[in-house]
Amino acid sequence: MSIVAYSLRRATIATCFVTALIFVIWLLPRLLNPTPPDAEERERDRHWVDTSPNWFDRQTCRWLSLCGIQHIRWDAPALSDPNEPSTLDELESLALGLSTSWRFVEKTGLSDWEVAPTQQDLKRGVQATGDSGSKVNYEVPDYVLNHAPLVHLYSGENFWPSDIAEHIRHMKACVEGTLVNTSKPLDLSNLGTLQSQNDTVFLTSEDDVELRPQWLHSRAAIPTPFEDDGPDGGNHDDSHDPPRRPDDDTSWWDVDRDHPPHRIVPPRESSQRHQGFRKRRSTPHPQRPLVGDAATSQKGSKPDVSGYSRAPAVLILVDKGAGIVDAFWFFFYSYNLGQTVLKIRFGNHVGDWEHCMVRFQHGVPRAMFLSEHAGGKAYLWKALEKRTQKDGKPARPVIYSAVGSHAMYASPGMHPYVLPFKLLKDVTDKGPLWDPALNHYAYWYDYEVDRDEERNSTVQVRTSLTAAESNPGLPTSWFHFEGFWGDDVYPLSDLRQWRLFGEYHYVTGPQGPKAKFLDRRKVCQTEKCTIVDSIEAGKKSAWY
Repeated sequence: MSIVAYSLRRATIATCFVTALIFVIWLLPRLLNPTPPDAEERERDRHWVDTSPNWFDRQTCRWLSLCGIQHIRWDAPALSDPNEPSTLDELESLALGLSTSWRFVEKTGLSDWEVAPTQQDLKRGVQATGDSGSKVNYEVPDYVLNHAPLVHLYSGENFWPSDIAEHIRHMKACVEGTLVNTSKPLDLSNLGTLQSQNDTVFLTSEDDVELRPQWLHSRAAIPTPFEDDGPDGGNHDDSHDPPRRPDDDTSWWDVDRDHPPHRIVPPRESSQRHQGFRKRRSTPHPQRPLVGDAATSQKGSKPDVSGYSRAPAVLILVDKGAGIVDAFWFFFYSYNLGQTVLKIRFGNHVGDWEHCMVRFQHGVPRAMFLSEHAGGKAYLWKALEKRTQKDGKPARPVIYSAVGSHAMYASPGMHPYVLPFKLLKDVTDKGPLWDPALNHYAYWYDYEVDRDEERNSTVQVRTSLTAAESNPGLPTSWFHFEGFWGDDVYPLSDLRQWRLFGEYHYVTGPQGPKAKFLDRRKVCQTEKCTIVDSIEAGKKSAWY
């Protein structure tokens, strides 16, 4: 009898343990997901699970969140060099060996650049650039390029900056896996016409990305080490910083043309001063010829020591009125290599848009936003690491691109996110220093024109995006493409796909810059926006 009772007790304990384990496995992805799925997303997920021909696979996926476990294998960054720092020990030892030297400044009160102005208040007292009736000059102001970021790419990166024109050449337009018939090959001048489709369009790779075609790596666009007279990542002389205005401490942090700063300069002063910044060009900036023609793309060229990359960044300037200009620097990569958890890789996708945004007030930089996965962090300008320039020019901010994911950070080292116990992390270091000011597509964007054109369904050609005078004639159609710049999420039936606890091996490619809330009032991309006053504070805070 005692043996039976003992066996029954063991069976009960085992049953309770298995039941608790199943419950934890079921609950874990729901707790880790900061945005629970709605009814439409749940229906789409059921359809995704049903793509598997294996009944057992479908059941373990539905009940245990273990999907496609028979597909799991090591996913090397590059076929030619599968060795990368992937274990926790290797990443931690790498991060601990990185040197850091930062300058911190305390924030004092609110400033009038933190919130963009409203249209009503602009009509009452402050004009936006170009509203005075004079011909608008679409030149890129000196202050934007003089304070452009310098980007440390990761030294062991496998997927380098890409030219969007080159990326499109390797893509085909698909809707639900069906090829979209187009009269001409896709390029930057006709991509926006795909919006005539009723369903979501995905730019889908013509190559199997797991075969790692060369265009995916874009190795020809690797910048070489940046050389100048300043220390790499050290303190800088504050005398190079722009002068502060006496009305700094008002509400600059949450503004657009409909919501002006609480302190408003007189209309004549604002209009004259702001238009002066836009028209003045003391000396031309040495932007290199833009890349994109087939001959140049095929031949390639090794970047020089200036930090030049043959892959152009994308600069989009947005005038928020009342002297507020947001300068968005977009960085494109043809592939996002996801991070590993216990040597299992999650989050791969074709196409990768990352960005930073510098908010200027009357030509003075106030803060910078750095994109990080679906969100990001904002920093006061004084808090950022700077690099001095030659000839007494203002010091420029230095930011860091994480290996694989290309998420943007303000410091080198390890950056855990989402998962506890540092299981999931980005890693940055002081690899090749990229100067996007030397080669970029430059535009001005008017979000109010876009809103008016969206209300008019008969509009065929959108005029809200205008090429800057430094590169007149650049195509603008690509900007209005509202589909995705990479493959749709691979089905469960695809041998390349798996999903564990809600995290996919391959996810959907991103949407383009137009979907990044360029009309934002606050500095941040998300509604939650805390502007930190030191890099150390940024490490302790999370955007999610």
